[in-house]
Amino acid sequence: MSESVLPATDTSSSGDASKQLIERTLQHQRDAYRDQPMPSAEQRIDWLNTLKRALLSRQENFVAAIDRDFNGRSRDETLMAELMPSVQGINYARRHLKRWMKSQRRFAGLQFLPAAAKVVYQPLGVAGIVVPWNYPLFLAIGPLTSALAAGNRVMIKMSEFTPQSSQLFADMIKENFPAELITVINGDAETAAHFTQQAFDHLLFTGATSIGHHVMRAASENLTPVTLELGGKSPVIIGSDVALPMAAERICFGKSMNAGQTCVAPDYVLVPQEKQQSFIQAYRDAFSRLYPSLNSGDYSAIINTGQLNRLQSWLQDAENKGANVIQLAEDDLQNNARRLAPRLICDTDDKMTLMRQEIFGPLLPIVPYENLDDAIRYVQDRPRPLALYYFGHNKQDQQQILERTHSGGVCLNETVFHVAVDELPFGGIGPSGMGHYHGHEGFLTFSKAKSVLVKHKFSSSKLVLPPYNKWINTLIYRLFIR
Repeated sequence: MSESVLPATDTSSSGDASKQLIERTLQHQRDAYRDQPMPSAEQRIDWLNTLKRALLSRQENFVAAIDRDFNGRSRDETLMAELMPSVQGINYARRHLKRWMKSQRRFAGLQFLPAAAKVVYQPLGVAGIVVPWNYPLFLAIGPLTSALAAGNRVMIKMSEFTPQSSQLFADMIKENFPAELITVINGDAETAAHFTQQAFDHLLFTGATSIGHHVMRAASENLTPVTLELGGKSPVIIGSDVALPMAAERICFGKSMNAGQTCVAPDYVLVPQEKQQSFIQAYRDAFSRLYPSLNSGDYSAIINTGQLNRLQSWLQDAENKGANVIQLAEDDLQNNARRLAPRLICDTDDKMTLMRQEIFGPLLPIVPYENLDDAIRYVQDRPRPLALYYFGHNKQDQQQILERTHSGGVCLNETVFHVAVDELPFGGIGPSGMGHYHGHEGFLTFSKAKSVLVKHKFSSSKLVLPPYNKWINTLIYRLFIR
C-alpha cells in the first residue's frame, strides 16, 4: 500500500476529525500488516536504522523542544535520560534481533514421538503506544523500538502537555516512515481516551496509576492485551551500615533529576531513627554540591502551572497536618520559571496526601524506623511500587529486601539507573503496572509466542485412538501416569 493512500500524521487535531483519523489509520495499518505479516530481520533492522538516524540528526532540536515544553529543562538531563537510552536501546535491539527471531526447539515428550515441537515468534499486528509528558522522547522511542523489532505496525499517542516535542516527534516520524508503518496522533484528553478504546493487538500505556484504571477498562472492551507502566511510591531504605554521604548523593540525584518528575524517582526514605538528622544534613550537603544554583540550567522546572499548584497544595496540606518541612534552596518561580526547590519532609503520617499519592516532584518525606524488620513491614503494608532502593552492604540484609518485598525493580546502593540497563526488563507489579518491555522482554511483549507441533506420516497417536485397546492403553497409562 502506498503512503499516499493514508492520511498524513496528525499533529493538532481533536474532536471528531481526530477520532476518525485514529479509526482510519488503524484499519490501514491492519491492511498493511495483513499484506506483510512477517517482516524479515533485514526489514526490521532497516526500520531501526532509520529511526536511529532520524533521532541523531534531530538531537539538538529535541533538546530545544523539550526545554521549551518545560520552560527550563536541563540539556544534560535530556541527553542523558532521553537521547542516550533511546539510541542505546535501538543499538541493543539491532544486535540481538536475529537471535530473538529464531524459533526455539522444544521437546515434544516421549508420548508424542515421533514429533517435533517449536515456538515461533510472530508479530502481533498493530500496537498502540500512549506516551506521557515527563520523558516525551524516551518513553516514545523505547516501546516503539520494541514494537518495530517484533515486526509490528505502530500508532503512537503523544502527550498534549509537551506540544513542542510532540510536534517535532510527529514530524520526524512522518518524514521517515510511511503512515501504514508508524503514525503519530496528537490531541487532547478526549483524543487519548478514544485512542485507548481501539482494538489494538497490544496497547502499552505509560502514565499515572489513576489513569491506568481507565485505560485497562477501555482495553477490556476489545480484550486488548495491555502493558501498563505506572508508578507508585518507590521507597528508599537506608541500612545501618552504609556511608550516609554516598547514599545521600545517589538518592539526591535520583530524586532531583527532572525535578523528581520521574516514575522511578525515590518517593520517600526510610532511615534508621538514630541517623535521621545525619542523613538530612548529608542530603542537604549533596544537593548544594550537585546544584549550587537553582537557575544554573542543571535543575529542571516543573512541567506546568497545574503540576506546580498540585505540589504546593500537597506541601501545604502536610504542613497543616503537622509536618516539619526543610527547604534546601530558594524557589525560582519568577517569570513562570517554575523551579521548585527540594523539600525534606519530616514528622509525616498517612493522613497527608503526599504520603498516600505518588509525589512526582522534588518533595521527599523522611520516615524513621527502629530496625530493618520495621522498614520491610512498612513497605509490605503499602501498594507495590515500581522501584525499590536499598542502601547497605550486608548481604543477608540485601537478601531480606529482595525476598520480602515486591516491586517492579530494585537497585542496591543506587537509584534509577536500572531503567537504562538494556538486559533488564522494565515493568511494574500490581498498582505500579503490569507487563515488561526493554530489550528481549520488549520483543517478547510485542510478539506472539506461537506453539507448533509437527507430526509425520507415522504417528504414535494411532495407538490410543478408539476403539480403545485395554491392554495397550493400560501399558501406556502405567508408563505416563506416575
